[in-house]
Amino acid sequence: MSARYASTLFAPLRRWLDRLPDRPDAAAVDALARRFPVRLDSGTEVRFVPPQADGLAYECRVWASGEVETRPDNWHDFFNALVWLSFPRTKRAVTAAHVAAMRPAGEARGSVRDALTHFDECGIVVLSRRPELLDLLRAFEWKRLFVGHRDEVIAHMRFVVFGHATYEALLSPFRGLTAKAVLYDADDAWFALPEDARLAAVDARLAADLASGRYVRPRDFQPLPLLGIPGVTPDSESPDYYDDAWQFRPGRRRSG
Repeated sequence: MSARYASTLFAPLRRWLDRLPDRPDAAAVDALARRFPVRLDSGTEVRFVPPQADGLAYECRVWASGEVETRPDNWHDFFNALVWLSFPRTKRAVTAAHVAAMRPAGEARGSVRDALTHFDECGIVVLSRRPELLDLLRAFEWKRLFVGHRDEVIAHMRFVVFGHATYEALLSPFRGLTAKAVLYDADDAWFALPEDARLAAVDARLAADLASGRYVRPRDFQPLPLLGIPGVTPDSESPDYYDDAWQFRPGRRRSG
């Protein structure tokens, strides 16, 4: 495994990264998709194709033909393709919700599509078998969570990156790197599953959640500063690291 993928946050993609060149190779990903096909609800296989010039909206093309436009030698699109392989149900749900949101008003954007895009680009799923840890995260109690309860976080929480832009950013992580989180209670049975089975369970749960229409604004997701997660950066081993109020911001007031 390349050193560039050393972060534990690359774990959901690791089985695919182990099979691919150490660079963003669109053709190699498409070949991998032929070996491990992902299908839309229609049964059409998802393919990763070069950008097209016919003006058809990205999501509409995916939904109609299974063609995911993928630029060659492009990390952003490379990780998008790998997320399709890792979380096929959720990617189908996101695409379907985009297409459905376009239809009633005939508009390209809106708050629902903005929310979907935010999660598609920067989403993460946080699972915990200790509900009180999720409560601390919701309350923006970063130092209490990641310092005061650090051992519990390591033992009882898991962080599953979904957003392909976040994977790209993790190649060179920077101060303030933040993801949009969905928070789930988990049980001992989920923690005991093999890695692939855990990811499949997350995929099914997340797909149903996003399809339900629960998330209609970008602010409906929980902000999570990724460099605060234990093990992501050596700097976080110092308790003083979490005194950086610019990176670990206090809570916001929700309205509406």
